[in-house]
Amino acid sequence: MDRHPQQIKRERQDKKRHELNVAKRSDLKTTIKRVLQSTDAGEAQSLYTKAVSTIDKMASKGLLKKNTAARRKSQITRHLNSLSA
Repeated sequence: MDRHPQQIKRERQDKKRHELNVAKRSDLKTTIKRVLQSTDAGEAQSLYTKAVSTIDKMASKGLLKKNTAARRKSQITRHLNSLSA
């Protein structure tokens, strides 16, 4: 069976893209987890802004669906509001 140059290149690109996506998704999970584990309202606020920014970037790039991004932001917002109250 032939292996066309385009097919070889496509596999190379797919592998590289997959590794980037896995790393970005891992970073996203870490930022969300840090917000949810924080107990200090001031610290949580700074982590919250970074997390929301990360979630928005993922949604705009297509790594997260729009509703999933909204649900994740809602989850960390609820946690932040519970610390403030």
